[in-house]
Amino acid sequence: MRNRILLILIPVLVVVASLLAACGDDTAAPAATSAPLDTSAEATPLNLSFTSTAELVELLRPSVVHIKSEAATLDVFGQLVPSSGVGTGFIIDLRGHIVTNNHVISASNGDAADNITVTLDNGDEHDATIVGRDPPTDVAVLKIEAEGLTPVTLGDSAALKVGEDVIAIGNALDLPGGPTVTKGVVSALNRLIQESNVSIPDAIQTDAAINPGNSGGPLVDADGEVVGITTAVIRGDAEGIGLAIAIDTAEPVIQELIADGAVDRGFLGITIQEITPALAQRFDLAVDHGVGILSVEPGSPADDAGLVEGDIIVRLGDTEIRTSGDLFRGLTEHRAGDVVETEYFHNGTRESAEVTLG
Repeated sequence: MRNRILLILIPVLVVVASLLAACGDDTAAPAATSAPLDTSAEATPLNLSFTSTAELVELLRPSVVHIKSEAATLDVFGQLVPSSGVGTGFIIDLRGHIVTNNHVISASNGDAADNITVTLDNGDEHDATIVGRDPPTDVAVLKIEAEGLTPVTLGDSAALKVGEDVIAIGNALDLPGGPTVTKGVVSALNRLIQESNVSIPDAIQTDAAINPGNSGGPLVDADGEVVGITTAVIRGDAEGIGLAIAIDTAEPVIQELIADGAVDRGFLGITIQEITPALAQRFDLAVDHGVGILSVEPGSPADDAGLVEGDIIVRLGDTEIRTSGDLFRGLTEHRAGDVVETEYFHNGTRESAEVTLG
């Protein structure tokens, strides 16, 4: 059983975090949801009365910003090595909060960049401070002190359908003359981006061209609303496969970063593979849904509870686990130290264990 789960990793699309850097020329989940991110008291939504893509872009450009990050890290000889990178972000309220990818404002060692400069569409430059960053979801929030800002309107990524038109706006290759605009469709939904400490469920796949420098930029639907945060592109033999963090996944993270500066969530210490009916049939699994465990970090909560490679999690507390998104959301409902009853299949038998989350 354990070996079968490992084999599933190859045929199913799982995007590694190393690809995140390929989408941003940079130096490099959500908290429990309460009320949605509230910017209505400060900002009037964009006037989205347009008849063409050009008009839509004209309305959105003031909300999209250029981000330059600078950092210095130590090499193997203890010498400081300066580095810099470029990415994209978008304004979400009149207080100056800007959403981008965490890797856009991070050094190669994962530390926060030393200096961050935000350039608005009108050319004004502002020093930015980091409000908070969340490496597991690759989401970060910056803040600048500026007036006359134009916030975006956040959309509903759950309402997206495969085949819908979307537009990506970002500073591709840091080309002069303003952001690059590309248009495509929603190619697929509910993709999983996972590697090391990055785990992003329910990602949006699109064929809108994405290049280094696009990281952190908005993916916009036909109504001009932001439905995703551009974060990764698959290179190599793939063509026309870009990924964005669904705004429904990102919004509660953004909310908690603004409120608390960090996201507090439960931690299991596993890498995962989503189970589907097709995979269950192919590998003769005991259940056709759930989240399979590819590996367990030694000394992690999952390890301490006896979960092993090859087990399939189907319930976490009161949350039924059918997809990776369910598991991610289940963990957001609990904090470190919570004891959660976890149900899983082990060698075809349904079992349960109490897991003390890290």
